[in-house]
Amino acid sequence: MKNLNLQPFEGTTGNRNQMGISWLIGAAAVTLVLWQFSWGDYILYPFSILATWFHEMGHGLTALLLGGDFRKLVMLPNGSGFAVHSGSLFLGRIGLALVAAGGPLGPAFAGGLFIISSRRYKNAQICLMILSGLLLFSVLIWVRSLFGIVAISLWGAGLLFTALKTPHWFQGWAIQFLGVQAIISTYHQRGYLFMNKAVIGGRMIISDTGQIAQQLFLPHWFWACLIILISVGILVQSIRIAYRD
Repeated sequence: MKNLNLQPFEGTTGNRNQMGISWLIGAAAVTLVLWQFSWGDYILYPFSILATWFHEMGHGLTALLLGGDFRKLVMLPNGSGFAVHSGSLFLGRIGLALVAAGGPLGPAFAGGLFIISSRRYKNAQICLMILSGLLLFSVLIWVRSLFGIVAISLWGAGLLFTALKTPHWFQGWAIQFLGVQAIISTYHQRGYLFMNKAVIGGRMIISDTGQIAQQLFLPHWFWACLIILISVGILVQSIRIAYRD
C-alpha cells in the first residue's frame, strides 16, 4: 500500500511548520462546551489555578517594573489568591493604578503571546519551556503557600514534559488552548471585576478595579468595562498577528 504520509496539521498556507486557525477555534470551542456543564468546572479547575497565577504575577511583575518589591504570591485551593508588594513606585498614584490593572490584564497579555507563538511549532515549544521555567522560578522566589507551591510546581513540571516529550502538533495545540484559557479568564471573572470590594482569604479587601478607581477617577465599573475591552482587543490583535498571511 502506498504511504500517503498525511499531514493534517498544516497551516492554511501549506507550510508544514505552521498550525492553521482551525486548531485555535477548536481550543475555544472545547472551552465553551465545558463551561456549559457543572462537571466542566472541575475539568477547567487546573486552568483556573493557572489563570490566578497569571493574575497575581501580573500584579507583582508590574510592581517590580515600577520600582517596587514583589514580596510574595499566595494561592488558595478555591482558585483565589493575592500578591504582596512594597516600596515606593514610579508615577505615584498612577503607578499604584497600573499595578492594580496588571493583575486582570496579566492573563490577557500572556494569552496573546501564547496565541502568537502557537502558529509555528518551534515557537510553541520554546514558549512552553519559558513558561515552565517561569512557573518553577516563581515557586522558588515568590510563591509562599503550600497549595501554591504544589500546584504551580505540578504545572511547571507538566509543561516541561509537554515541551520535551510530546509531538509538535500537541505542543502547538496546548499553547493555543492555554492562550484561549488565559484571555477568556478575564471575562470569566467579570463578577470580580465589577465588585468594588471582595472577600479573599477570609478578608474583605478592595478589588482591583476598586483600587484603580481609588487612585484615579471614574467609578470601578468603568475600569472593569475598559479591562474587558482591552482583553478582547488583545485577543483579536493576537489572532491577526498570528494568522495575517
